Amino acid sequence: MIFRSVPRTLLRVLGAVFLCVALVGAAGCGGGQGAASAPGVSAVRTPDWAEGMATVRASDLPRQARDTLALIDKGGPYPYRQDGAVFGNFEKLLPRQKRGYYHEFTVPTPGERDRGARRIVTGGGGEFYYTDDHYDSFKAVLR
Repeated sequence: MIFRSVPRTLLRVLGAVFLCVALVGAAGCGGGQGAASAPGVSAVRTPDWAEGMATVRASDLPRQARDTLALIDKGGPYPYRQDGAVFGNFEKLLPRQKRGYYHEFTVPTPGERDRGARRIVTGGGGEFYYTDDHYDSFKAVLR
């Protein structure tokens, strides 16, 4: 046998490690922070920039917010002239950055005659945030 010269204790430890890895992989746990635990739901790790914040998966956002994300990914064109404007973070709810780091985009609200309260705010490092209450709160968007 190939393992004849390997001490039994080492074989037991390696066997236990292998078993643990196999069980964790089969359960889909991942063990990472922010990993989904519901069966059939893909795990999305919470990025460092979103630690301590409420989060939302992009797929769980309202359709209009997902449409706005798609427009941002394409680089426009945007339906509102204010889209892409610098977001000042005056509420200080997002991590502090230099002016010009954040930009805001309108998420249309059905039934509203104006831009409504919903926005996507992007950060210069690839961050995405969603607010549905005109900057009173934010959720980090997990993509």
